[in-house]
Amino acid sequence: MTGAKRKRSTVWRKIQAVRLEDIKAWCLRRLPILKWVPAYNWKENLLPDAVSGMMLAIQQVTQGLAFAVLSSVHPVFGLYGSFFPVIIYAIFGMGRHVATGTFALTSLISANAVERLVPSVRTNFTASNNSGILGLSEFEMQRIGVAAAVSFLGGIIQVVMFTLQLGSATFLLTEPVISAMTTGAATHVVTSQVKYLLGMKVPYMSGPLAFFHIYAYVFENIRTVQLEALLLSLLSIVVLVLVKELNEKFQRNIKVVLPIDLLLIIATSIACYCADMEYVYRIEVVGNIPKGLPSPKAPPMNVLPEVVTEAFGVALVGYVASLALAQGSAKKFKYSVDDNQEFLAHGLSNVIPSFFFCIPSAAAMGRTALLYSTGAKTQVACLISCVLILVVIYTIGPLLYWLPMCVLASIIVVGLKGMLMQFRDLKKYWNVDKIDWSIWVSTYVFTICFAANVGLLYGVVCTIVIVIFPLHYESLKQVKIVSVNSPLVFLNARKFHADLLKIIQKDGMSSQVGDTVNKCEQNTLLCSFSNGSCHGELVQSCHSERRVLILDCSGLNFFDYTGVSVLLQIYMDCKNRYIDVVLAHCKASLIKAMQYGGNLDSENPVFFESISSAIDAIQIHRVRLTSRSRWSLEGFLDAHRNLLKSGKVLFTQ
Repeated sequence: MTGAKRKRSTVWRKIQAVRLEDIKAWCLRRLPILKWVPAYNWKENLLPDAVSGMMLAIQQVTQGLAFAVLSSVHPVFGLYGSFFPVIIYAIFGMGRHVATGTFALTSLISANAVERLVPSVRTNFTASNNSGILGLSEFEMQRIGVAAAVSFLGGIIQVVMFTLQLGSATFLLTEPVISAMTTGAATHVVTSQVKYLLGMKVPYMSGPLAFFHIYAYVFENIRTVQLEALLLSLLSIVVLVLVKELNEKFQRNIKVVLPIDLLLIIATSIACYCADMEYVYRIEVVGNIPKGLPSPKAPPMNVLPEVVTEAFGVALVGYVASLALAQGSAKKFKYSVDDNQEFLAHGLSNVIPSFFFCIPSAAAMGRTALLYSTGAKTQVACLISCVLILVVIYTIGPLLYWLPMCVLASIIVVGLKGMLMQFRDLKKYWNVDKIDWSIWVSTYVFTICFAANVGLLYGVVCTIVIVIFPLHYESLKQVKIVSVNSPLVFLNARKFHADLLKIIQKDGMSSQVGDTVNKCEQNTLLCSFSNGSCHGELVQSCHSERRVLILDCSGLNFFDYTGVSVLLQIYMDCKNRYIDVVLAHCKASLIKAMQYGGNLDSENPVFFESISSAIDAIQIHRVRLTSRSRWSLEGFLDAHRNLLKSGKVLFTQ
């Protein structure tokens, strides 16, 4: 009893030690909406957010209908999936330009569970066995029950990962792996829509090599292709691609792009109604779309043990794709994203909406790109889109009865263009690092032959194995001269970037214009990295405004695409801080990779034969600037020309 009382008293003391400030800080950290709403600039941001919100609503409606069909459930559930998750993410998420909602890859994964547990007995959504809920059949409610269960369990897994602080493990997800996995999954999605595009009756196929079995079945039964559906699909794809290309070409000149998805839906629905295509040409249509929002109902818990595999796939694939978009938007618009908080945001965006018959959700590349192009400023754009989606659910939804399924399939296929175009990354990886190229190709093959979650797992294991096995690691330096005795790969690249910026800030290398230093000094720095260390000496110029950072790459024998990207990002970050970056002892492969990977300043000397030659350039420059407080670009170039004559400069970018 004494021990129990002691434990209770300890817990009570901890509770009493919690202050109001601690609770407030926790709420601000876990509820980002409490930060950005009070600081929202209504005058400057409301108009661009409203315009972006309207354009986003159009895309959310069309993709919601399409991805619900991809998930093997009634299209109306896609509208719910475009409404509830968006609100939840706006409260808990940190990505200001991340458009959460229905997502092709998670829909495809959940379709595996739906088709396995509730096999398709009919494909027309106008079935009439009324279940009493939303006016839909019992068959349709069973199907959405399975999809909602996948969403619920997938969200629970993401919340558990948040609790275990696994967001920090995302460094294992390298860019080549994510690119290959999403490209492979997009190929699967296109394959799943072939039956609608051709107007064929294709039985559901899943499991290893199902991708090839589907096409084998299509070619064996090619005579059953419905010509009317095929022509309508081709016409829709041509119109969508043509107009979207024109939108991209002229988006700088026009503020609002042409909503071709919506216009195509309206036009084909009217044409289908007037020509009575459902009965005359046997074109499959969406059917009845119920009005209003459903009452909350818990997903069927009895099926949870049977959807564990799909739930893990939804949790991992959805999070990886969403985090990549969140990090990309944060980098583009200069703000930060907490990887672990994103686990919580996406987990709750799956758990809570599952009680409202929603399919699994995640952020989509096309919608996020739309927010970029239309000038969205904050999450208010997404919230405005929710208001418009609500209008569709209550008023316009029933008018979509005559929408042809082949048109929805065309919208899905064209919407995946961005993911499919990632095939172009192969050239980039081949020029930068052959190993990353091999990982991309093999991950794509595994994804095609098996599934997205299997391909993702293979890619992660493959990259870890490559780093664990004997590699020649090396060092990176500043001038500060920084030396890193470790590989610059996906395992440590992000940490290296962050630690290097901390060193720069700590030692005042990014001081404001006009600061002067009366005494030259050298500082020795120590920066720990995984599998290595980073040592540096700071060479500060007297009376100088612009500083120099020398990166000694003499030991850098191994790097991957992520490492090169980080080096280029360091170069740009330092440039913005008025710091010149110089690289010494670079191998030809690194020079080639950096040349190919980004635009380095063509006027400054970037690559030197050795550290001493780089420091000599700095010293020559200082002699020429005895009466000036700023190290000018001209002086640096003069020093470079002298070194060229002496043969000390290795390369000029």
